[in-house]
Amino acid sequence: MRVNVDPESADGTSFYRLLTATVVPRPIAWVSTTSADGTDNLAPHSFFTIAAVTPPVVQFTSVGRKDSLRNVEETGEFVVNLAPEPLFERINATATDFPRGVSEFDACGIEREPSLRVKPPRVALSPVALECELHSTLRIGDSTVVFGRVVHAAVADSVLVDGHPATPLMRPLSRLGKNEWGTLGGIEEMARVPYRS
Repeated sequence: MRVNVDPESADGTSFYRLLTATVVPRPIAWVSTTSADGTDNLAPHSFFTIAAVTPPVVQFTSVGRKDSLRNVEETGEFVVNLAPEPLFERINATATDFPRGVSEFDACGIEREPSLRVKPPRVALSPVALECELHSTLRIGDSTVVFGRVVHAAVADSVLVDGHPATPLMRPLSRLGKNEWGTLGGIEEMARVPYRS
């Protein structure tokens, strides 16, 4: 037996909760931006993935018109910082709905470091930062998908094994349903099976 849910008749909040509890785990783009007037912003976005490889493009979705989206539209730049488990509480704190003009870096005590190719700073303690220039945006209903071309990647040498980022060392967080977050847990390795005719 199943419970049938019609998105047309369900209220938006309950269907949002169903979607975010079902599409799990979701990686977190901890997005840093700088407004046109120079205020640095930092916010986690859990609708995040790779959009293309050549050219390298990542995407995150702003549900509603958040400061991250406004700043990207104003300046055309942003940084995706990996959200690691040791910074869990500070990552969550940056999701607070601070008024526009308040920097989450300052309000939440998060150390910046300068980016190499874009103006928005990187999170100093994030093991990987992807510096991006705006590729395009796509408005869908109440949300906007932001596509960013990765123009530089900065990876902490402490998470590299044989020159490759090691997932257990990066310790990425993910979002689940409700107020749930996911930590890395166990990792299984399995090679793809090639087709042989």
